[in-house]
Amino acid sequence: MVKNAHGHTVDLLGESIVAGRYREGGVIPPEPILGEELGVSRTVVREAIKALAAKGLIVTGPKVGSRVLPQDSWNWFDPDVITWQARVGLTPEFLRDLQDLRRVVEPAAVRLAAERATAEDIGEIESAYAGMKNAIEHGGDYVTHDLRFHHGLLRAARNRMLTQMSKALNALLRTSFEISTTRSNGPALSLPMHRAVLDAVIAHEPAKAERAVLKLIDGARIDIEAVLGSRRRLPRLSRPPPRLKAH
Repeated sequence: MVKNAHGHTVDLLGESIVAGRYREGGVIPPEPILGEELGVSRTVVREAIKALAAKGLIVTGPKVGSRVLPQDSWNWFDPDVITWQARVGLTPEFLRDLQDLRRVVEPAAVRLAAERATAEDIGEIESAYAGMKNAIEHGGDYVTHDLRFHHGLLRAARNRMLTQMSKALNALLRTSFEISTTRSNGPALSLPMHRAVLDAVIAHEPAKAERAVLKLIDGARIDIEAVLGSRRRLPRLSRPPPRLKAH
């Protein structure tokens, strides 16, 4: 999707802050200088600064300008903040924080999904599972279907806040799935675990669904820790997901 001048400016400044170009406590250049650097009007810069302040990245005030806030103040549930972090490079700390969040949120969401999923919800999750299975057997984009599977589970919980949270979890989920594709036979080994989650949701068995998704999440944690321990480069989400070869 092509962004307008405002969205593009927010992206450029936000990514620069997350990348550390503007340090914590440091002052961002004034509007006229930023406008000249970025080739946009002062109005566009001013609105972008307001957007970044709303995301907790900066604070503005008279005579002090716009200062970068500590990372603890940033809104880590904002999909833009997570996307910028993913683009500049996922850190071990960031991945572990998100993995903890996933372990807290997803099992509870899947319990609700097992209680509330409609036939339409289950059809969407089954379609995503079929896409994963096809990618393993015949090659193709496994990661996108894996994302659809997990987002389908969160939507099936029928809770608007959980649906919004799925956007924040997207970076973790995609990174986790890409890491699993680098492990020997990773997707094929995880497919039965996905099937167990799906079957429990179809049967409307909340406790069984929760246990199955916890097993899946803990497997992903092991994969991530193995990659972090090997010091291999983590995936960058600015690139398309990798494609599997035919199994």
